[in-house]
Amino acid sequence: MQFNDLQRQYNAYKNEIDEAIQQVLNSSRYINGEEVALLEAELSAYVGVKHTISCASGTDALLLSLMALDLQPGEEVICPAFSFISPASMTRLLAATPVFVDVSPLDFNIDVEKIEAKITSRTKAIIGVSLFGQCANFEAINALAEQHGLWTIEDGAQSFGADFQSQKSGSLTDLATTSFFPAKPLGCYGDGGAIFTNNDVLAEKLRALKAHGQTMRYHHQLIGLNSRLDTIQAAVLRVKLKHLDEEIKARQEIAGIYKQLLPQGIFLPEVAAAHESVWAQYTIGLPNRDQAKEYLDKRGIPTNIHYPVPLPFQEAFAGIGEGADSFEVASLLSETVLSLPMHAFLTIEEIRYIAQSLQDFLKHEK
Repeated sequence: MQFNDLQRQYNAYKNEIDEAIQQVLNSSRYINGEEVALLEAELSAYVGVKHTISCASGTDALLLSLMALDLQPGEEVICPAFSFISPASMTRLLAATPVFVDVSPLDFNIDVEKIEAKITSRTKAIIGVSLFGQCANFEAINALAEQHGLWTIEDGAQSFGADFQSQKSGSLTDLATTSFFPAKPLGCYGDGGAIFTNNDVLAEKLRALKAHGQTMRYHHQLIGLNSRLDTIQAAVLRVKLKHLDEEIKARQEIAGIYKQLLPQGIFLPEVAAAHESVWAQYTIGLPNRDQAKEYLDKRGIPTNIHYPVPLPFQEAFAGIGEGADSFEVASLLSETVLSLPMHAFLTIEEIRYIAQSLQDFLKHEK
């Protein structure tokens, strides 16, 4: 059993993927080949935005977005306390300060009720991470941002294809980013990422920033990065994009089966009203998480802990902490969450085996 079985996915689309890669090999245009522009246009149509700017990773997408907003040293960016490190670390990389906000116990996304208290005269932007496949509450986030004159960014690395109020992840904020890391809902066969926006000025700036700050070859208006999505990865993503909605439906059905079969005594994830999750992870909660992980591992069931240390308590952010703020929900989640296998090709027999194993574990712990 695999946590995310990419081999099964490849086998399902093997002929299409092999043909797409072969076409790139035949063209020998490995950088900025036509597949990149075609993918960007298809992603824009899928998400419902004017501009898609592809790049080398989801982390680069966040860094480029913050650079495009001219984030300055000493300015602040609101970030959730419980997520992957990229939003906060890219803020810190630019010598700005991530200001952490605790998360909701219902959907694990940033707690919108706690954001306003963290806004100061130095705040530049709010980053909402759409965690585990479900969008943050961007209606509330955008309202706060408008009230205080702030930019909004969605980190949609885990939510590409998700809906919030009938709009796609990636179309909900001033700038939105995603990752095409292989295990993501839409993943390539290496690293890759993209930025989405309806802002023409930001889009033009982002295209320059991702290419050493140039708008014409060897003429550099800005200091930028070398951050490109290569042509082979674009070709793979174009194939997978055609099958994405079908895979999302399968993931949603699997999440429903998990909910039906998993035993009592486990905290199950919920989808908030007006949301539709793509279930990048299926993350449960239980008080004896570490023992459960060990028990499942012995039964050949791979699991992951997303995430064992809340961001405010990471050594990388030492000295910029929140003082007496305990980040109660983030701390609780870090001690209790466990992500189970989740992908579109998981079988009912495998789900039953996982559920039965957890049932056996809970009986064993009594």
